Amino acid sequence: MDLFEKIAYLKGLLEGLDIDPNSKEGKIYAAIADVFGEIADEIADLGDFVDEMSEQVDEIDEDLADLEEDVYEDFEDDDYDEDDEWDGDFYEVTCPACGESFEVDEETLFEEDGIACPNCNHPISFDVEEEENENDE
Repeated sequence: MDLFEKIAYLKGLLEGLDIDPNSKEGKIYAAIADVFGEIADEIADLGDFVDEMSEQVDEIDEDLADLEEDVYEDFEDDDYDEDDEWDGDFYEVTCPACGESFEVDEETLFEEDGIACPNCNHPISFDVEEEENENDE
């Protein structure tokens, strides 16, 4: 029996007791049954809302998975640890213009255009040669 059926059953029991609906007891029982009906309606509405939100969360999850795939496809899985945190190498760089030190990852070192200093925005380029892997020879 669902909630609405149970409330209908209670209302039927109240009617079967032959309680005068104008008496104090009759008014209380009728009011309680009405409140139960309203509660059941609210619960049904909340259930519908939860179902709708669940569908939207699933859609957002799928969209996020697609976005992650697009954004992170260039990163190698070896550069991440078990907690999906960057585990690659970082290199300390000192800006020749302002002398500020900061870290860059290995991928940034190989960018052709270089980078801008995060402190003074001075362009910095790197002259780095990639080592050939022994297996590639």
